[in-house]
Amino acid sequence: MGAFADSIVAAAKRSRMYADRLLKGVSPEQFARKPVVGGVVIDCNHPAFVFGHLATYPAKVAVMVGRQAPGTEAPSHFEELFKNGAPCHDDAAGRLYPSMEAIVSAYNGTHDAVFQLVGGLSDELLAGENQEPRYREFLPTAGQGALFLLNNHVAMHLGQISTWRRCMGLPPA
Repeated sequence: MGAFADSIVAAAKRSRMYADRLLKGVSPEQFARKPVVGGVVIDCNHPAFVFGHLATYPAKVAVMVGRQAPGTEAPSHFEELFKNGAPCHDDAAGRLYPSMEAIVSAYNGTHDAVFQLVGGLSDELLAGENQEPRYREFLPTAGQGALFLLNNHVAMHLGQISTWRRCMGLPPA
């Protein structure tokens, strides 16, 4: 493992620990609900959407680094539900999104697989060109892509859950 891979994975695992803490006290019934504060529905991403969305990105990291990695792909129906730009719906009836267990399991599984993949990469490979053309313009190297998607992108979305928790009357993580 290269020093860059070590840094990416260590930071990503720390974010994973935070993600686990953010789920404490969240019930399956709340997981896909938007908060209501003062009688107003707050239009924000709920944990079902955030965890489902983040579960789809390890496969993109595998493409960026030019490797096929079993386990990095979320269930096929996740892409349409959770892709960038997809709307986050309040799922009061629990029928729009997969269960909390299924979404969290997909998130954990895809991230475990990508940690394994990235952890074994050399600094030379990570310094090479990002193999995903859509991201190459703003993240030109494979390492920059992996770093952003496994850390910055995750942290940004976990912050959404932190705010959601407060709106739902839950304590800080």
